[in-house]
Amino acid sequence: MPDAAVIERFADELTEAAETRQPIEPLTDRSPDLRVEDAYAIQSRVIERRIAAGARMIGRKIGLTAKPMQEMLGVNEPDFGVLLDDMMVEDGDEIPLDGLLQPRIEAELAFVMERDLAGPGVTTASALAAIAGALPAVEIVDSRVADWKIKLVDTVADNASSGLLVLGGRMRKVEDLDLRLLGVVVSRKGEMIDSGAGAAALGNPARCVAWLANKLGGLGSGLKAGDVVLPGAVHKMVPATPGDVFRAEFAHLGAVTVRFSNGTE
Repeated sequence: MPDAAVIERFADELTEAAETRQPIEPLTDRSPDLRVEDAYAIQSRVIERRIAAGARMIGRKIGLTAKPMQEMLGVNEPDFGVLLDDMMVEDGDEIPLDGLLQPRIEAELAFVMERDLAGPGVTTASALAAIAGALPAVEIVDSRVADWKIKLVDTVADNASSGLLVLGGRMRKVEDLDLRLLGVVVSRKGEMIDSGAGAAALGNPARCVAWLANKLGGLGSGLKAGDVVLPGAVHKMVPATPGDVFRAEFAHLGAVTVRFSNGTE
């Protein structure tokens, strides 16, 4: 089991990688005995530092909710990370590429919690009852690990490969939506590149929220009223390149637009 010094060193490395935009070699290559519990400890240290520097926690993200991603990393359950206020980007605003390392985009729903929710015993139905509504969203995922050569421990330690988040402006109550069938079409510069539906995320995005609430409950924590929760992507990650403009059009919810700088600033 790695000692506290190893946890601290990897937290230092990930923090520096984010600040310098210089990725690091996979943690698992250098410390194969790292466990998932150790990775969450590293994640917590990184987040503590960002909060100490002025960031504020606004919610959680869930990753690895699609079976193909779980199979790729050899796991049988999702992971989670923390959303901070300095990750938020307004719909349509240009995102400077030089502020990121190796960004990719994922269109997904975003939930806003109406009340606190923590396990054990949270079901999909009780999760739905605790959600105020759903918004269209695009997550810009990013990795501080070189070339996205990640295993489960690497991405967990790296705050579930979080980057930035763009939310749409229209929220609808979840009882008015069939989350399993709710579809999204993703285009780049006007050309459709992918599509997906809510069922790709554990069969129902609300089930992802239930999983997270139970997981956090086991750690003595939980979701809070007002939290933003990303339940996971419903299509393949798409790399972002200079000048890209992505549009995610959601059934019943409207669209979100994500613009990237041309990289010459």
